Amino acid sequence: MAEPDVYDLKGLKCPLPVLRAKKRLAGMLPGGRLWLETTDPLAAIDIPAFCTDEGHGLIERETTAEGHRFLVERGSAKKI
Repeated sequence: MAEPDVYDLKGLKCPLPVLRAKKRLAGMLPGGRLWLETTDPLAAIDIPAFCTDEGHGLIERETTAEGHRFLVERGSAKKI
């Protein structure tokens, strides 16, 4: 399996990290993985909630010196 791409969302404030992640994940195939890197402190709440709401898997999360990293797996379809 290929190493997941990294999507740099550093410097963006709420709601932009979630909106951009949503757009990027929409263009991926189900099962694809993507690292999201953020500096917005609210991303620690927003990204997990976004994954739950949209049916994506939050595989891993890390706190970094700059902020947070989230490994997200694209879900098969949006929950209704």
